[in-house]
Amino acid sequence: MSDPTPLDLAHAAMEAAPAEDAARLRFYERLADSELFLLLSAEAEGETAAPEMFPVEDVNFVLVFDREERLTAFTGRPSPYAAMSGRVIADQLAGQGVGLAVNLETPSAILIPPEAVSWLAETVAHAPSEVEANIEAFHPPAGLPEALVTALDTKLATARGLADCAFLAGTEDDQGRRSHMLAFIDAVPGAEGSLAKAASEALTFSGIEAGEMDVAFFRASDLHSAALARVGLRFDLPKPEAPQEIGRAVPGSDPDSPPILR
Repeated sequence: MSDPTPLDLAHAAMEAAPAEDAARLRFYERLADSELFLLLSAEAEGETAAPEMFPVEDVNFVLVFDREERLTAFTGRPSPYAAMSGRVIADQLAGQGVGLAVNLETPSAILIPPEAVSWLAETVAHAPSEVEANIEAFHPPAGLPEALVTALDTKLATARGLADCAFLAGTEDDQGRRSHMLAFIDAVPGAEGSLAKAASEALTFSGIEAGEMDVAFFRASDLHSAALARVGLRFDLPKPEAPQEIGRAVPGSDPDSPPILR
């Protein structure tokens, strides 16, 4: 038996605690973050792809798997597919009355109804607002739920190569307002929006009600970076993988240009 995937583990935790909202949120977060293989009715043509539809009690579902071999095992033959993140699939299906049939005939098999697909798309589409504040002092983080720290650790593990590291610290601004900040160090130019969104999602999916956390970006040479390193909780982001030669591109394998589902 192959090793369980992150989606398998999140699904098992959700099934073990059906009344726990936090476990359910973590499963949906893993679903959004996972690369999923979407079964197509035919090979993708140009920028469009037609997913195979399966009706279940008058509701159409598309089939997605978090491993290519799981898709092949289900269909019993090599089948056309598009590889996209769960968040992209949810965004393209939102509002169409189509659900997600996830990992059928595996330990994490589940049917996600259309309304839950739309909810997931809306949740991950939320972008944090921008504010300006003058930070007077940094403090060690205090009083934060363990669920948030775990969520940040898991989420930042998916941000490979987008920054060197991040520090979670308590802050006090020039107006005396106390808060917490996740500060990214040496972020790749242009990645700030993605990193801020990842931090926001970690807060949302951790299940903390009315939670608040600022996000900031510094270079390692900034004075603030030294202060953060002294008092902050450090998260190291995975280093970028070495480039590899790639043969025929799999539809959807370019995250900047996913096929449009029709």
